[in-house]
Amino acid sequence: MIRKKSGVDINLGNKASAIAFTYAKETFPNRRGKKGEVGSKTDGGFSNLLIFGNERIGIGSDGTGTKAELAERTGIYDTLGFDLVAMVADDLAAAGFEPTNLSNVIDVDYLDAGIVERMMKGLRNACNLAGITITGGEIAELGNRICGYGDRMHFNWSATAIGVLPENLETDIDGSQIKEGDVIISLKSRGFRSNGFSSIRRILQENFGDEWHKTAYDDKTTWGEKMLTPSLIYAPVINRIIAKNLIPKGMAHITGGGIFDNLRRVLKMTDTGAVLDNIFAPLPEMLRIQKLGKVTDEEAYLWWNMGNGMLLVVDSGDADEIVREVRQAGYECQIAGRITACNDISVVLPTLKLGKKY
Repeated sequence: MIRKKSGVDINLGNKASAIAFTYAKETFPNRRGKKGEVGSKTDGGFSNLLIFGNERIGIGSDGTGTKAELAERTGIYDTLGFDLVAMVADDLAAAGFEPTNLSNVIDVDYLDAGIVERMMKGLRNACNLAGITITGGEIAELGNRICGYGDRMHFNWSATAIGVLPENLETDIDGSQIKEGDVIISLKSRGFRSNGFSSIRRILQENFGDEWHKTAYDDKTTWGEKMLTPSLIYAPVINRIIAKNLIPKGMAHITGGGIFDNLRRVLKMTDTGAVLDNIFAPLPEMLRIQKLGKVTDEEAYLWWNMGNGMLLVVDSGDADEIVREVRQAGYECQIAGRITACNDISVVLPTLKLGKKY
């Protein structure tokens, strides 16, 4: 019931994903012993290891979701590419892969070449930052199958990215080596990334009406502009620490489902738990949205990243050096907690300073 209030039923989404993966897994024997064999040990990961002889390839797909409506509302189209790249590149990086190539699909109701140019300019900038080549794509005109805000071109935007596993990794990073006493490092986010916008849009519309995106957030920015804050792309810094043989044991990309669902996926192979007593506090806009929507802490930490975009589980002996490397690369990070033997995830929420277990 908590999850349905957001406009998205997370439990139902997880169930549908499990159904889809069950059928996908029945195709794995098609490539067994051949190039393209699936080598991942985890079930239903966001990115899977594929074996092509001596090359180990990762592949993952995602999209910008309903954050696309923010571009339609504001007329700002050149930042959304950072969200698209972050969703697919950071999923790959969370399994240890270096993202290399990307193919994207833009579904539109009708074509506006000027808008497409601004979208692709942003995607180019994001891919240049992440060291990715755009090697394919499609623009599909679907008429009234695609809808959105206003009378300009409406669109959905998705991508598939591939990456290579570095030579110093024996296999993809899947959490199977995590043990009690390992340290959890949090990388700070700079916004909602590209998740939870069904609930955000509902809350802002209920409070400010249909034209909520024009309402002032502060004396310089509207709510529409603030909510369009582009995602940080973590893949470059993760690839940097792996190249220095500072290899995380597991990584949780905090997308839909928040800290609890995403960290649980990383810990499931070892049935360990976590105590997170020093995560980043929510950004001011997150607290304002939470207050406007009368959203409980439990709901907020399931819908949104609440200031924590990526969690790295690392050996305690590597933690300080990894923190230094990440900060030198220009990202904010801090030691956020530790791995425990029990399988609860306990979080001291910065908003309440009370422990929560899920």
